[in-house]
Amino acid sequence: MKVLLLENIHPIAEELFVQENIEVKSLKGALTEPELIEAVKGFDLLGIRSKTQLTPGFFKSSPLIHAVGCFCVGTDQVDLGAARTGGVAVFNAPFSNTRSVAEMVIAEIIMLSRKLGTRNTEMHQGIWNKSAAGCFEVRGKTLGIIGYGNIGTQVSMLAESLGMRVVFFDVVSKLALGNAKPLSSMTEVLKRSDFVTLHVPNLESTRGLIGDQELQAMPRGSCLINASRGEVVDLDALRRALDTGHLTGAAIDVFPSEPEKNTPDYPSPFRGYDNVIMTPHIGGATEEAQVNIGREVASTLIRFAQTGSTRTAVNFPEVDVPAAAGMGSSGAVRLGRTRLLNVHKNVKGVLKDINRILSEAGANIQSQTLATDTELGYLVADVESVLTPEIIQALNALPHTLRTRVIFP
Repeated sequence: MKVLLLENIHPIAEELFVQENIEVKSLKGALTEPELIEAVKGFDLLGIRSKTQLTPGFFKSSPLIHAVGCFCVGTDQVDLGAARTGGVAVFNAPFSNTRSVAEMVIAEIIMLSRKLGTRNTEMHQGIWNKSAAGCFEVRGKTLGIIGYGNIGTQVSMLAESLGMRVVFFDVVSKLALGNAKPLSSMTEVLKRSDFVTLHVPNLESTRGLIGDQELQAMPRGSCLINASRGEVVDLDALRRALDTGHLTGAAIDVFPSEPEKNTPDYPSPFRGYDNVIMTPHIGGATEEAQVNIGREVASTLIRFAQTGSTRTAVNFPEVDVPAAAGMGSSGAVRLGRTRLLNVHKNVKGVLKDINRILSEAGANIQSQTLATDTELGYLVADVESVLTPEIIQALNALPHTLRTRVIFP
């Protein structure tokens, strides 16, 4: 197998692939779709971060790609439906940078509460302004969390350790950690919070989630923090709330339009606002997080390549299977032992047709593991027989087969 890694993925990923004799090519930046379609020719696996966009056109034009690893938390950049249709498993790292993002949010809460951005700007201008006016401890203040998932819960625990009260809202019922209190609506959280932090995915339902009405629901003098997705907050509405003094500060790590490469002249709408902390989408950008992400996603792709396991896939039925029986410690395989991986539409009779073809070919099936969801079926079968190209061709010719792969030939 061969893997193409884009966007300067941490070197630990390449090291892990090389250790498993998987050929690696690494590129620093993102590619346009035509460039990417050309670049992935001859590769089986693709590793990306958040800037590379994988559209239906990409998957249609890249039939050799078996799996995509998103070396980040989200998968918004991937058309998961198109990947499913093409039989391509997609993996990500939903937990690896949660602590990094949570720590930055807590730091921003303290910075906003103490007006450290303003004091820092003044000192760089040679202004000594030792003042306690408008500066507060965070102890005893209320933090509202919109989206109580992996990052939201980490923020919750850290905030409580500072003596903050925590309230939250999530569209899915979540068990509260510590003394955090779930509220019945996002509006209730906004109304009761001195600080509001957003931790929601980029969905149709979350785009423009925070606008004029929501900002006006927040108490006068409160602050907003967005380290989730740029499309969640209406930045013009936020600027109006800051200009009128309704909000006293904000921290923005994500923007609706972000450049693919570092640039010296990014046109932010909050330039000159010393009460707005702006960072270039670095919530998860710590050495620890990048190492963890590189290790987690690379290990997942290796497991998929070597065993067919789809555990933690975001768009596939999950099958967690060990290495095929008969594998030696050196990787040697018993002669004739083959593992068959078949992705198909979840309709009646598919398994019967697959087994018919294997039986007619004289293949001795040792074991089978099948997982399905409403649309897709994924079969892992260990066969004590050499699966010839003719057999694979027959399997792929079945009307509901999306993809067939063989490992341990």
